[in-house]
Amino acid sequence: MAENIHGHVQRAKSVVLDYHRAIDGVLAHPRRSGGGAADDIVGALASSTAEGFLWRGMHPFYEQHGADAVAEAFWAPLHAAMAPLQRRMDVFLAGDNDADGGATTWVCSMGHFVGLFDAAWLDIPPTRRVMPVRYVEFNRVEGDRIAESALFVDLIAIMRQAGHYPLPPATGQPGIYLGPRTADGVLAAPQDPDETAATLELAWRMAGDLDEANRIAGDQGSDRMPREVLARCWHDDMLWIGPDGIGSSYTIDRYQQQHSYPFRFGLGDKEFHGHVARIAEGCYAAWFGWANVTNRPRGGYLGLPASDRAEMRVVDVYRREGDKLADNWVFIDLLHWLSQQGLQPLERMRQLLGIEEF
Repeated sequence: MAENIHGHVQRAKSVVLDYHRAIDGVLAHPRRSGGGAADDIVGALASSTAEGFLWRGMHPFYEQHGADAVAEAFWAPLHAAMAPLQRRMDVFLAGDNDADGGATTWVCSMGHFVGLFDAAWLDIPPTRRVMPVRYVEFNRVEGDRIAESALFVDLIAIMRQAGHYPLPPATGQPGIYLGPRTADGVLAAPQDPDETAATLELAWRMAGDLDEANRIAGDQGSDRMPREVLARCWHDDMLWIGPDGIGSSYTIDRYQQQHSYPFRFGLGDKEFHGHVARIAEGCYAAWFGWANVTNRPRGGYLGLPASDRAEMRVVDVYRREGDKLADNWVFIDLLHWLSQQGLQPLERMRQLLGIEEF
């Protein structure tokens, strides 16, 4: 019975895995003289995507429409810079979208592309070394086609590895991009619906605890979240894997010191805007927004001064262990957030390299 109920979720996974095979088969080819892979990439995308395909990418790619535009903006330049590329997937799940009452079905894939950074990408100088490109991708499946995608990669991590890190020192530890400790994040088979429901309920309860902490902060005039509030939904040895610029933290106490308090103290006037997709399957959940939240830097966050309000596009991927959350992988389009404050790290890098004039 469960197989019949959730058969469309398995079919959605199959569509995305077919897309992975098509695009990964092209990306795995060695770099050709003068490029030459763009047409093959367009063909791979067109074989899996619907007419009117919408693709969302982080700064500086933003929204693209159709296979040709997506290949030209993102995949072909990446392949030209880092071929051959291979996908190393840590998490793969699918589900009906809790953000729209289950009207759509989404698939989430998270892990790394690994390539040889032998030519410049976005003018970031090549390292001629192996380059892990941390990614998370959401795909909305309609029938046997992908109608909509959102792809986040950690560009600041690539800049750091190339020697052009654009920010003051992070409060957490950059470069910690571990997969699930349980090594069970690729959910190829159908999952127990009761486990799925428990994961989604816990993630919602955790979000409710954050709201409660915000109310406490308002009442007491302090942004310090009580540790016991976090401990309701998080294991003491939680691992929070954040983007470069923020870094990763291990244990509740270090998470508070290295991310939660800097975020809460350094950013004010927070306004939540909801999610585009919010799914869970088994012990995993994945959410993203476009944008999730707007905030105003008060000064100090990421080592930067106060500024105007800016929006954050955020991804959260969670792993539940028992009755608490154990892992949280986070992607934030920090370059987009910075750009709204008049800061353009890629342009400044080009200026320092003499590619653009000051």
